[in-house]
Amino acid sequence: MRTIPRSTRFANGAVSFWFRETGLPERRAALPGTTDYDVCVVGAGYTGLWTAYYLKKEQPDLRVAVVEREFAGYGASGRNGGWLSAEFAGSRERYAQSHGKAATVALQRAMMDTVTEVAAVAEAEGIDADIVRGGMRLVATNAAQSERLTEDIEYLQEWGYWPDDIHLVDGEREPRLSVSGTVASAYSPHAARVQPAKLVTGLARAVEDLGVAVFEGTTVEEIRPRDGAARPAVVTDHGTVHADHVVRATEGFTSTLRGQRREWRPMNSSMIVTEPVPAELWEKIGWEGREVLGDTAHSYVYAQRTADDRIAIGGRGVPHRFGVSEDGDGTTQPQVIAELWRAMTRMFPDVADVPVEHAWSGVLGVSRDWCPTVHLDTDTGLAWAGGYAGSGVAASNLAGRTLRDLILRRGTDLTRLPWVGHHVRGWEPEPLRRVGTQVVQGLYRGADRRESRTEDRAHTSRLAGIASRISRR
Repeated sequence: MRTIPRSTRFANGAVSFWFRETGLPERRAALPGTTDYDVCVVGAGYTGLWTAYYLKKEQPDLRVAVVEREFAGYGASGRNGGWLSAEFAGSRERYAQSHGKAATVALQRAMMDTVTEVAAVAEAEGIDADIVRGGMRLVATNAAQSERLTEDIEYLQEWGYWPDDIHLVDGEREPRLSVSGTVASAYSPHAARVQPAKLVTGLARAVEDLGVAVFEGTTVEEIRPRDGAARPAVVTDHGTVHADHVVRATEGFTSTLRGQRREWRPMNSSMIVTEPVPAELWEKIGWEGREVLGDTAHSYVYAQRTADDRIAIGGRGVPHRFGVSEDGDGTTQPQVIAELWRAMTRMFPDVADVPVEHAWSGVLGVSRDWCPTVHLDTDTGLAWAGGYAGSGVAASNLAGRTLRDLILRRGTDLTRLPWVGHHVRGWEPEPLRRVGTQVVQGLYRGADRRESRTEDRAHTSRLAGIASRISRR
């Protein structure tokens, strides 16, 4: 088995390579004490900041505060793979059961528009986040993956993608990208590469420029709903914020809040990034289009070519321990780093001698049915969005615009999308959840091994089907 060269020395944790590149932001002041706002947002990641941004743009006199335990972008918003894409998690059929197929197709089209929206806002606000709209490339490296890729394209074209939105790659239509062992690949133009930390820190500055108060280093202990004449409140270690509406935008850290332990499961996703790849290797690889890149394995990976010509690649790491509030500032276990390195060198054997420079992990949120949701409870005054299951860079922007319309009591095309008000039961208690997660991940990895070792196997391994039924994906 190939291993990372012994000469490789790299940083591990320290939030992410993206923040190592930009430098950690200077901390904003904590909440000065008990106070009052029209809207209080808990969490200064993409969801919280986009919500605050669109509220203030739409209604400048609205008093909006954002409360954050660490600093803006500390969580998944500053650690993700930089995929701004139209993909979204969850079953289209589940959404269609409550709202119909046309509404579900509208959600998919809205996600496509969101890629354009994020890039446009970044440009308008002077946020240089290394955004390149090169599209998305998906590759299959065995017969089973190839069959799955074809089936996925057909499925997506039934639920909102037209033929020009995703298709099998024609070498004359798309830029060259040489991934070892590729037997089939697909391309969608609805994706862009982004530097996550630059986007979230730039968005935080834009929000402050609009007059939003951003308080960092402030731990939220409890979110209280409206109770009779008492307004909703956010209780923190520095005082209480009373507001007409409170938005919970905590995603993977939601389980740390009182009463939310089983709402969304925290799940780790991990990444590594190489040193800059030499020009002569890029001549072999291609990747001139700067597409975001993924594979069609069950234990899939996602990658990008960075602005300074590194390869950044990520995938699901070990399950996050239930109820753990600290994530070690992104520290990643050695076996996860080794797995990602092996995945990268399988795709690009020529970079095997290029050192890994940084490894990190982040926590994302997953709902029990893997479907993201946006909601405002008008009785309690509490709103929330999340459960993006890894597709949050774009989904959080759409959620922020939707929360704006819900809070301002406006019936719009966005508030009629099927993820609005989507409810699902909580996760099983521990240790059932952790054991189930380990079983599912083991089955998916076993399915990948079976499919890769059997050259004439043209169908998805039965192990993957068992895992999907257990996880209800």
